Amino acid sequence: MKILVVEDQARLAQLVKQGLTERSYTVTAVRTCAAARDALCEDNFDLIILDLGLPDGDGLDLLREWRKSGFNEPVLILSARDAVQDRIKGLDLGADDYLSKPFSLEELLARVRSQLRRYSDVKETVLESRGIKLDLLHHTAHVQGQQIELTRREFALLEIFMQTPGRILTRTFISEKIWASHFDVDTNLLDVYMSRLRTKLETTLGKPVFKTVRGVGYQLL
Repeated sequence: MKILVVEDQARLAQLVKQGLTERSYTVTAVRTCAAARDALCEDNFDLIILDLGLPDGDGLDLLREWRKSGFNEPVLILSARDAVQDRIKGLDLGADDYLSKPFSLEELLARVRSQLRRYSDVKETVLESRGIKLDLLHHTAHVQGQQIELTRREFALLEIFMQTPGRILTRTFISEKIWASHFDVDTNLLDVYMSRLRTKLETTLGKPVFKTVRGVGYQLL
């Protein structure tokens, strides 16, 4: 597995590279937006670990470029920006996970394993339930035949429910699937995304889609 690390702090980049290399990953480390662009043009990567505060630009601009160009492999953001809105912005632009600095190397490695495992799983290409259709291959969502726009994070969230329709999913379970750990359970990130997803689906369907199970989690009706 090839991993690109985009991090301008030399010591931190070396620490991450060493930790990944010791676990048999092939790692390329770069320090600027320009070098990251060049690396992605020259080679294929299975995952990118991306810092946001780079000397020649913002990592979010890189992320936006990559997603628009069709790069669909997982991107894990590392950033000192730890406010909920910062996380939401990064996830909405297409990041698959967001880890705030300072962080534990073991947690980073666990999240890397989770993302690579998730993207290597063989899955059904189309999921359907209650008039909702998800095309996992083309990353599109339709409600009663009408296409709706979902962010990458909203799409991943709906996919979990579509894979287990009718099952009550706990907040911990959802967070571990979406954010690769349970550490975000105590934030309102999950509630924000559930509210946005519910609004988009129920506006088109005209009826409730999710049930909130107080103190437990959510259920796709």
